[in-house]
Amino acid sequence: MKKKFTPVVAGIFIAIAAILGVAGSGDSTSEQESTQIESSSEYEAGESKSYSESEKQKGNSEENNPEENNLNNSDTEDNLSNSDAEDKTSDGSTSEDNSQGAESSSQSEATSGFDYSSIPEYSSSPYVTVNNNVPYFSSDEITTTSYESYGALDSYGRCTTAMACIGTDLFPTEERGEIGQIKPTGWHTVKYEGIDGNYLYNRCHLIMYAMTGENANEKNLITGTRYMNTEGMLPFEEKTHDYIESTNNHIMYRVTPVFVGEELLARGVLMEAYSVEDGGAGISFCIFCYNVQPGITINYSDGSSSGPEFTGSASSSSSSENSSFESSSSNNITSEESTTTSSEATYIGNKNTGKYHRADCSSV
Repeated sequence: MKKKFTPVVAGIFIAIAAILGVAGSGDSTSEQESTQIESSSEYEAGESKSYSESEKQKGNSEENNPEENNLNNSDTEDNLSNSDAEDKTSDGSTSEDNSQGAESSSQSEATSGFDYSSIPEYSSSPYVTVNNNVPYFSSDEITTTSYESYGALDSYGRCTTAMACIGTDLFPTEERGEIGQIKPTGWHTVKYEGIDGNYLYNRCHLIMYAMTGENANEKNLITGTRYMNTEGMLPFEEKTHDYIESTNNHIMYRVTPVFVGEELLARGVLMEAYSVEDGGAGISFCIFCYNVQPGITINYSDGSSSGPEFTGSASSSSSSENSSFESSSSNNITSEESTTTSSEATYIGNKNTGKYHRADCSSV
């Protein structure tokens, strides 16, 4: 005898089928929602990572002016001066790897591409060319609008990068004042025999006073040896100033002190310059000046030093060694340093007038 499905039984089967159908549909929806949530999480994570990397690349604040872009733009590189295929010291010898081995601090890496470990140890030249003498300015950093910017001091109180587009409109219009009240990191007032003026250290302007009129600015003054100041930096400062004055053109200019680890005295400075209107034909250089003093042993951790004892006979500056720029640029014997007897005095020769002036004379 055949069994028949009654309407009640049929209804039960239909209900069960409907329930099973809804459950299956729910699982599918749940899977789809789960996939969407995962994808959304991955997107959000990626966005966060991108933002984090962007912030990392920015490094310091705008005030710190990290200037991290290298000259990747080929058109900009074509405008820069030609140089040899490998870095060479000023006396023509090939640079060797720096064996100092210590990792440089963040401010020495403010210019992307510069690697202090590639700088050869000092031998006899006050400076060495870097990056084939091509400055690290990126195309979007180059402008003809004059400005100056000084990075904030770091957590150790050390100067960071100073950068400017310099035109004659930034030249000082008043006499330079005192800077003796500024005590940059690593500072010591100490004299040795055999040093021009006898004082080991000068307060070195990153950007010379004669170009921007920036004087007693702690963000623009570092402790530098007399040798770095007059033999390393000054010749490049002079030719940069002379070019601007004679052409009325603009120069992109950047100076970055290079510190190693937590050391308070800079190992040297990276100097970059590029004349804008003529595409670097007038001025283009990228050099590292050593913060050393021949014959003197220096402890860069705190600026302490040792060398030939000063016997009391001051050496005077001559016109062949110094110029009028020296008193208005990165150094000078300040009032604190020039407390001498009447028989001891430091004089600065003005090569334009042929006259000699005391270091504290208001006319220099």
